[in-house]
This record gives sequence, structure tokens and C-alpha cells, in this order.
Amino acid sequence: MANRLPPLNALRAFEASARQLSFTRAAEELFVTQAAISHQIKALEEHLGIKLFMRKNRSLLLTEEGQSYYLDIKDIFNSLHEATERLLVRGAKGAITVSSQASFAIQWLVPRLSAFNALHGDIDVRIKAVDQAENSLTEDVDIAIYYGRGSWPNIYAEKLHTEYLIPVCSPLLLQENAANGKPPLLTLEDLSHHTLLHDTSRKGWKRWFKQVNVKGGNVNHGPIFSHSTMVLQAALYGQGVALAYSVLAKPDIDAGRLVCPFNDVLVSKNSYFIVCREAQKDNGKIAAFRQWMLDMVRAEQEQITDGQIN
Repeated sequence: MANRLPPLNALRAFEASARQLSFTRAAEELFVTQAAISHQIKALEEHLGIKLFMRKNRSLLLTEEGQSYYLDIKDIFNSLHEATERLLVRGAKGAITVSSQASFAIQWLVPRLSAFNALHGDIDVRIKAVDQAENSLTEDVDIAIYYGRGSWPNIYAEKLHTEYLIPVCSPLLLQENAANGKPPLLTLEDLSHHTLLHDTSRKGWKRWFKQVNVKGGNVNHGPIFSHSTMVLQAALYGQGVALAYSVLAKPDIDAGRLVCPFNDVLVSKNSYFIVCREAQKDNGKIAAFRQWMLDMVRAEQEQITDGQIN
């Protein structure tokens, strides 16, 4: 049987024209003339022996066969594009792609990247923010930051640190003349007069109050936020007291935008892990980034465990 595969240029012209429903826009996208697009489409139709387009009221429409063919080949072109992008990223000298939940990237990773760049100026770090960290170690990613208990199959996972939940609030809440009209937050009992801010659920505050053995905290009320960064923002604006993840709150604590009114910390059941493929964990740029993160969090962990959180 003769080879029935059409020329690639003709397929590119068809895919662009079918997606745009315009020979003119397809020509602009592919940097050719409209006449060239028309020629390629005509050649493709002759090669297949099938009419792919029809004109109606000065508009370009796909025939039933053309629509079916387009739906079949568009995913192929998307795959070709993605494969090319992955190749370019991996082929770039010193390039490394790191995926992370946006909250961790914004609060921890991005502010510290200059420190990594100072040590490894030949490695270009690309940050890819994801909503759900788990399963984000895709083909275009070298390293991912997962949050959980470390039980992920078929990958190399290294715990960054033990995560703590710590109470944080705006310094304004400690003042006598607090703008919200509530008494200053000076003792654990004062929490009963302040709004508690929650991350996804109220379980954290319930565990914290049980640990410090204080009753009266209204853990069943207060706004709930879907993202940790939103909880921190609400605390920054003086809207209440947040039980924040230590690694995310530390930049604002260091800058004085947030304070820890109490030193009581709650050990989280989950932690951040740096993960990569087992076969690539000793790759030069991946190993360098892993070691840098481990060294950085080790120093910060010592501050927290020594009670230096405020």
C-alpha cells in the first residue's frame, strides 16, 4: 500500500486554518501568504480525495469530514508542541524547572532565589506554580515540592523539615488601642475575644487549644480560607489570629509584619518534601538545588526549635 501520510506543511496549514476558521489568520500565524495556505489546503484535499472546507456567506466552514479530521489531529499537534517545549527546556544549559504550590513558592522559595543564584549563577531556575503539589512531577519538571507525609511511590522524596503550626497576628492586635475595638491580645485567655482565622478547616485550632489546655477559644467560628497565603493576608490586615505554617509565615515574622503572641507551637502531621526522580537525584543541577534547599531550611528549623520564632 502506498504511503498515504500527507506532507507535514499541508497538515500544519490545515490545522491552523481549521482552528482559526480563516486562511488569512492561518497565514499570519505561520508567516506565509494566504495564497500559500490555499495552495497547501488544495494539495491536501487532492491527496486525501476529500473536501475539507466550504465557504458560506463569506465565512470559512469545515465540512463534516474536515471537522472529524481536525479533532483527530489537533491533539497530535499539541503533543508535538509540548514535546518540543520540553526538549528546549531540558536542553537549555543549566536550566532547572521546579514545581510547587503557589503559597510555598510565593512565601518561601521566591524570596530566597537570589541566595541560590549567588551560589549557582550558571543554573537558571524556572518556577512552575501548581494548585495541587502531588503528582506535579511531570515530564517537564525536574524537582517538585510536595506537602504530605512522604509516602509517594516511585519517586525520591527528602523531608525538608518538621512543619509547625504557630499562632500569628498583626502587631496591632497587641496594642491597648487596637483599631478593632477588642482588648489587646496579651494572654491565652484573650483569644476568646478575637477572631480566629482558619485554613480549609478548623481542626488545627482545635488541636492547638487542646495542647495548650486553654478553654474558651471559639474554634467553631471565624472565616475559612482555601489557600494558606489568604490566611496570612487576613492576619496581616489585622482581621484576626491565624494558626499559620511556620515556613510560610517566617518572612512576614522576620519583617515584623506579623508577630507570634505565644510561643506554643503545634507539630503538623504533614511536612514539605523535595522530590525528584530516583535516577536523577545525583544529577549536578538537581543535586545542587536539593542541597541548597536542605541547608537553608535546616538553619531556619533551628531558629524555630530554639524558640526564636518571634
